[in-house]
Amino acid sequence: LTSRDARAFVRFFFAGASESTLDKQGRVLIPSNLRQHSRIDKEAVIIGVSTRLEIWSKEIWESYINDDNLSYENIAEKMAELGI
Repeated sequence: LTSRDARAFVRFFFAGASESTLDKQGRVLIPSNLRQHSRIDKEAVIIGVSTRLEIWSKEIWESYINDDNLSYENIAEKMAELGI
């Protein structure tokens, strides 16, 4: 990737990101456009990914982590293929 391509990718990838703060009760207000996009209705799951947090719909997260392709063995095999 060129520097221009890298900037375009980062811009596209993070365009929907939103900075938030905690309220006095320790809650995070998720903007309505992000709630709609992520299909968060009632329950959400917060996961740590490297240097950031991701907030998922609980139902979608549970479906994602139960996907057979996400087993530790499959991930380790794919990482080995990439030389990681």
